[in-house]
Amino acid sequence: MQTVKTINKPYVLLITLVSAMGGLLFGYDWVVIGGAKPFYEQFFGIADLPMLQGWAMSIALLGCLVGAMLAGFLADTFGRKKLLIAAAVIFLVSSYGTGSASVFHLFLIARFFGGIGIGLAADLSPMYIAEIAPKSIRGRLVSLNQLTIVIGILAAQITNWLIAEPIPSGFSGQQIFESWNGQMGWRWMFWGAAFPSSVFLVSLFFIPESPRWSALKEKQTQALRVLTRIGGSAYAQSEINTMNETTATHHSGGLKMLFSKPMRTVLLIGLFLAIFQQWSGTNVIFNYAQEIFQSAGFQLSDMLFNIVVTGIANLAFTFVAIFTVDKIGRKALMLIGAGGLSTIYLLVGLLYYLQVSGSFLVVLVVLAIAIYAMSLGPVTWVILSEIFPNKIRGVSMATATFALWAACFTLTYTFPMLNATLNSSGTFWIYSLLCAIGFVIILRWLPETKGKSLEELERELVHEE
Repeated sequence: MQTVKTINKPYVLLITLVSAMGGLLFGYDWVVIGGAKPFYEQFFGIADLPMLQGWAMSIALLGCLVGAMLAGFLADTFGRKKLLIAAAVIFLVSSYGTGSASVFHLFLIARFFGGIGIGLAADLSPMYIAEIAPKSIRGRLVSLNQLTIVIGILAAQITNWLIAEPIPSGFSGQQIFESWNGQMGWRWMFWGAAFPSSVFLVSLFFIPESPRWSALKEKQTQALRVLTRIGGSAYAQSEINTMNETTATHHSGGLKMLFSKPMRTVLLIGLFLAIFQQWSGTNVIFNYAQEIFQSAGFQLSDMLFNIVVTGIANLAFTFVAIFTVDKIGRKALMLIGAGGLSTIYLLVGLLYYLQVSGSFLVVLVVLAIAIYAMSLGPVTWVILSEIFPNKIRGVSMATATFALWAACFTLTYTFPMLNATLNSSGTFWIYSLLCAIGFVIILRWLPETKGKSLEELERELVHEE
């Protein structure tokens, strides 16, 4: 019987942190564009061209969709480790290419490839961690991936704030274009990802392949060696025996198994969680922070600082998730997130409607980030990494991640139109309604997964004929 004391926690933590660096690069690459936006738009001459602005902001999401589609099949075929190495290479090349772009179409191409890296890392890092983590601490370890995501987000926000030179009030677009910010500053913001990408790439060569993938590929010796180092020989043999039992239950894998009738419940849960995490609306704050804070009456320099404040809240409250997800459970945290965000968005919409600006609005925005950081942000990834069967975890995670990025694309793409049509008040009220609906669905249909092995969850959630 596994206990926390029998687990080689330093080793498990080490390989978890290496894998979770994919999350750090995901967070950095995802958010860095928000601070660079006012400057590269002037450089490329798209400040008054909404369609091209939209392409610049959203093309990485199309790359995420491609990365998610590739991740499932390739991870199940070639393993988790090789795909993580590919993601690290893509992050490194993309960061250099984006910052070096001299024309807009090269900028878009580099951002697209960066999105592929995000799509791969978002899928593979939590999956790998869940597959090597003992069940007693799996929630905390998978949550570490979300911690590195928010560290990456905060790193991008601080980097943007430190790199950008002070911008006098009333600066024209031409003056921004001619400034150091408009010529070089935004480039260094993107280049900032090159160093952690290099560290991630080198570190990946020192971690093992996922033992569950090795066992599925009949590499029992390799799987036993890794599991023995994690928890000892008895733990390793027990895990191998359990894996073999669940694998023997299913005779076909891939999409055919994923969309089969026995998988209906787990597939619907996974798709709902992936879509709801994005439609909860919080990522709009990261992607359109400039517009949100400027609508509240803040100048550009103040806006960059306020973004850093949201990043600090994001980081601090992710620790709440790490220390509670294996204690109070996944479902309780998801309910706190859905209910809390619904209430906060209702108040944010009211402030916009009454044209109240200033620090109180910032407090509510920071509170929304805090609620998301301790609930929907990390816990969604924990549950997604747990609920799918071993044999098709790669393609299942890829399908859920594809749905997540498709939902993110629709959220990001529709925000400017909703904001223009319904104003900020109506837009946040829509997000409030979506969160309220999500609360009801989670309350009624989401099962609790804490304290159960991946194989136990498979037996409970996959209903054979």
